[in-house]
Amino acid sequence: MFKKVMIAEDLDSINFGIEQVLKDLGIENFDYSKYCDDAFLKIRKAIQDNDPYDLLISDLSFKTDHREVKLASGDELVQKTREIQPDIKILTYSVEDKSYRIKSLFENASINAFVLKGRNSIEELKKAIAIISSSDEKFISPEIALLLQEKNNFEIDNIDIKILRYLSEGESQDDIIEIFKNADIKPNSKSAIEKRLSKLKDFFKANNTVQLVFIAKDMGII
Repeated sequence: MFKKVMIAEDLDSINFGIEQVLKDLGIENFDYSKYCDDAFLKIRKAIQDNDPYDLLISDLSFKTDHREVKLASGDELVQKTREIQPDIKILTYSVEDKSYRIKSLFENASINAFVLKGRNSIEELKKAIAIISSSDEKFISPEIALLLQEKNNFEIDNIDIKILRYLSEGESQDDIIEIFKNADIKPNSKSAIEKRLSKLKDFFKANNTVQLVFIAKDMGII
């Protein structure tokens, strides 16, 4: 079982629940940070002191306030932590249900577990910690695992990213079509671009183009 745990969570009520789970599992040595910056500094210092954490539990979304931060999201925290401590186990604990973002965490930050906050999250949290502490097996909340399977038939490619980037720069759909035609980027027909935009909105659960761009920026896609 883990011996030293860092919790990155900005809500006290959620943190208390995580702490109780750790105590139930016999883990007494843990620290808590409401800011990703603080959590990262503690993780880095623990490495320097030759007393590293062996588990990071992090939320993904952190509310902004008056304080300026370098790491604004859990995504950034887990990525930076993985870079300086490759062997640490990482569990993300979030209400996030966007399959692309979750898949990206497993592929790009090599997280070990994703637990969806909800009715069964306490038991799932205990199960996830127990599994990743004793093996290299991954844990994903059942609802999210099903969602990832359902979305496997749609992958974002470079064309999608180009479309999102041009939209973020203020280009209209017609402008993008002309840009693609002039650069000989295919597909570049109106129907093809409309179809891709529709799929992107469905994939990211965006109601409109503005929200689609916001979500893409928030996830670091563009």
